[in-house]
Amino acid sequence: MTDEQYLRYRERAEEDYAQNIAASGAMPLPDAQEKARQQYQELLPDGLATEGHRLWTAYDDADEVGMLWLHLEQKSDGLHAFGYDFEVREELRRQGYGRAIIEAAERLCREWGVVAIGLSVFGFNSGARALYEQMGFEVTAIRMAKRL
Repeated sequence: MTDEQYLRYRERAEEDYAQNIAASGAMPLPDAQEKARQQYQELLPDGLATEGHRLWTAYDDADEVGMLWLHLEQKSDGLHAFGYDFEVREELRRQGYGRAIIEAAERLCREWGVVAIGLSVFGFNSGARALYEQMGFEVTAIRMAKRL
């Protein structure tokens, strides 16, 4: 990912994340927007240069098709990766790009000696959940809420 791509991504991603938080019912949109802004600043204080974080743009030939953001962390049982964000351009979804991006990430992680890859997905995102499950990801926690 280039610096220019990162700036475009960051602006779009913060708003997308806020919209998803609000859509999940966790909080109203203004609060979700502030939470998203704070979390991105905490997680990526140095942008692309933030230690332990890797952001890529995925291409099909010269066309941008998606992106992936991984965080690497050493734990007691080895190196772990966590996918903070993963995206395929909306008009290109369900064409195999998501699977290809995840497979490429898995290959890189194996080369680096990563022992596990984790991720989070909003409960309402059934398409992403189905893809992750097809690719062998398993549910490790479920967070539930009830609006009153």
